[in-house]
Amino acid sequence: MEPVTTTPRDLLIVTMEAESDPPVGQGDLSLALAGAELIDLHAARALTLDGDRILPGARQALSDRLLDEAAAALVRQAPYESVEDWLWRRGRGLSAVYLAALEAQGQVTRPRHQWIPFRNGATALTDSPARRHAADRWASDEPVLGFLAAAVGIHEEPAEEAASLVDDAVVTVLAAVNDAVRELEAVRQRRSIEDAAFDNIWRGP
Repeated sequence: MEPVTTTPRDLLIVTMEAESDPPVGQGDLSLALAGAELIDLHAARALTLDGDRILPGARQALSDRLLDEAAAALVRQAPYESVEDWLWRRGRGLSAVYLAALEAQGQVTRPRHQWIPFRNGATALTDSPARRHAADRWASDEPVLGFLAAAVGIHEEPAEEAASLVDDAVVTVLAAVNDAVRELEAVRQRRSIEDAAFDNIWRGP
């Protein structure tokens, strides 16, 4: 049986298909995948949002193992968790988790040397219904996938009116993903500056 398609899986597939320079950062992608999970859980009525707080719904079996895991990870005690906190907590290493799931399903192939880390060109997508579904969704300019792809830098942000095609809860999640990715980039830049300054100290005048 083919795995059910989900927004996180579609996002990972289109990211792997995209030719971006520089390559998509795994931290950026992980944050966006965590946001995509929230969007799918909201669509499945497994959660609602009260402002930026995630209110879990009744426990239910979902059609995807990773979405089940995401639902099980929701904080179920007041004051609940903010979308931002979820992105950073759930997003840690999430791109590797989704890549491993694709590999387990036979949807990607790796080079013979398993020690090669994940990077563009290190994995290849096989032809599958999931890959074709993601391609069709991408080609249709579906706004949620478009906004998530823009957040990780592989797509121009959809036109402003595209936001009117999604509900307020989804807009809240998409905005939080954008903010988190920008914050991560700011952290990278600070570290780069600090590392450069440290190197200059050791080099001397």
